[in-house]
Amino acid sequence: MRNEDMTTDRRGEAVDTPPRRSRGRWRRTAIVSAILLLLFGVPWWTLLLAGTAWPTPVVVAGTALFAVAFVALPAMMVVGRGRRRPDWLSATADALLGVAWVLFVWSVLGHVLRLALFLAGVDDPVRGRAVAVTVVAVVVVLLVWGYAEAMRVPRIKSVDIGIAGLGHGLDGLRVAMITDTHYGPIDRARWSAAVVERVNDLAADVVCHVGDIADGTVDQRLDQAGPLASVAASARVYVTGNHEYFSEAQGWLDYMESIGWDALHNRHIVVERGGDRLVVAGVDDATAKASGVHGHGANLEAALAGADGALPVLLLAHQPKQVAHAARAGVDLQISGHTHGGQIWPFNLLVRLEQPVVHGLSRHGDKTQLYTSRGTGFWGPPFRVFAPSEITLLTLRRT
Repeated sequence: MRNEDMTTDRRGEAVDTPPRRSRGRWRRTAIVSAILLLLFGVPWWTLLLAGTAWPTPVVVAGTALFAVAFVALPAMMVVGRGRRRPDWLSATADALLGVAWVLFVWSVLGHVLRLALFLAGVDDPVRGRAVAVTVVAVVVVLLVWGYAEAMRVPRIKSVDIGIAGLGHGLDGLRVAMITDTHYGPIDRARWSAAVVERVNDLAADVVCHVGDIADGTVDQRLDQAGPLASVAASARVYVTGNHEYFSEAQGWLDYMESIGWDALHNRHIVVERGGDRLVVAGVDDATAKASGVHGHGANLEAALAGADGALPVLLLAHQPKQVAHAARAGVDLQISGHTHGGQIWPFNLLVRLEQPVVHGLSRHGDKTQLYTSRGTGFWGPPFRVFAPSEITLLTLRRT
């Protein structure tokens, strides 16, 4: 190894020095830069250069706009997620990211139209301009619609789930599920209150919040999270998602306990109705242990410790991939969020690379079922495209 990559410790022994970390930062910077070049470069070429023959002032102005966005996006995301977290800057960066993603996707798809026009004998610049105008029109429509979808109070999605061995008294038990509310830089306090009102209209026996409650600390997002105190149910339970570990996971657990929810930090409660009982357990998010937060880390064995093994089990676990542990433990039903259903198509295809399910009801092993919600709120870009939000009403049925 070269001398500049080595130094000595107090005992005179050779140890690695920061240049190795510096090389890692350069690699990450190169990867991010390549992604940004694709994200902005493909739309730039499609809209301005691909046979369009626009007047020079149009090309120059458009190029300048793309260049500003290329520089501004990473800068705003870094500053907007810094220690002081200026919300307006973070919200602007999130919106720009969403616009860039949708524009990139439909610029790529625009070349399918370009090929069709070529086969139909349409020449440039008519062909190039037709593609550019169509891409812009589709993107504008999708962004307007996607914003409305993201900001509206979610519709109710009702799902019946049969569980073997469910007691007669629990047949028809109603479980309302919200997840991924992501209270963040856009103030959605009124939205939060409307969500709670809609949940209360369901008259559920159990209400679950399955993580990613907010992006930020309790103090930062208290106005938006406050309406959760008004949720009405015999049992209200909550588990952490991965985003809690970006801010203060224990703070959110303590807050939910303070407003009367059961924070299922690797533990369980027992719900009883009509003389029959159901174990409702919860585990920390899959990222909790690696976060370094003391005492945190998904532990299903601890969550089920002391539970009657003859009782059916409903498990809250933020990420669908945690179902592998649930299936080995013989859990009857796991409910999860995290995926947002992809949130902005076709991101669902990328989500599927990491998670076993993107949304809906699925079976894992001989016994375990998993319901994955598309999420109640949104993260980052305030758009939902072909991935509607939901408040889920699960009705448990005896089979």
